[in-house]
Amino acid sequence: MKLQGKVALVTGASSAIGQEIVRLFLQEGAQVVAADHFPVSLALLARAFEEAGHGALTTVAGDVSKRADAENMVYTALCAYGRLDIVVNNAGPTDEPLRPGDLNSPLPREAMEGHADGPMCICRKAIGPMLAQGGGVIVNVASSGDLSGSRAGVSYTAASHGLIGLTRSIALGYAAKGIRCNAISPSGVRQPEEMAQTALFLASDDSATVNGKMVVASAAWAAV
Repeated sequence: MKLQGKVALVTGASSAIGQEIVRLFLQEGAQVVAADHFPVSLALLARAFEEAGHGALTTVAGDVSKRADAENMVYTALCAYGRLDIVVNNAGPTDEPLRPGDLNSPLPREAMEGHADGPMCICRKAIGPMLAQGGGVIVNVASSGDLSGSRAGVSYTAASHGLIGLTRSIALGYAAKGIRCNAISPSGVRQPEEMAQTALFLASDDSATVNGKMVVASAAWAAV
């Protein structure tokens, strides 16, 4: 098992991609803390995985765009298992395909809080325990919006680029301390299982030399 003995925090756990990441991590031996904005969805997810024999799942409800909730997700993992080895920042709001001059709603702030501020807060709280235990891995799930300016609306695109900047900054700042940070850019991937496999690769020792990179999981869609 590639994650035996590891503790992983996965946000956006009730989404299609989040569920597959949680399932695969459990199968690979990790103890998983699943975080999501919807407590009912989390409860159903935990019950389904337990009944299917995938193992027990610790859940925590919260909104990553709210600082207290984001910090509590890390706190829950540390209280439950005493350590935190892997963080997968998978949560984030949707976006309207608007140009900058067309904006007339708070969407830009929501996108930034969900895709950039939330992961920043979670990473900030997770890095201390990771340093104390000798290392850790952070996987940020970005989007096709970080590939160019034509894949999504302005708020989503700006937030996605911010998440890539966060990824590279963490990788450079903590590489010597044993912390790796990479991002996944899902573009045109039809099956959530494909994304989960990419997340597993980046979370495991299989990618021990990969740090500060954006992995484009697009099945060649991004090559167009």
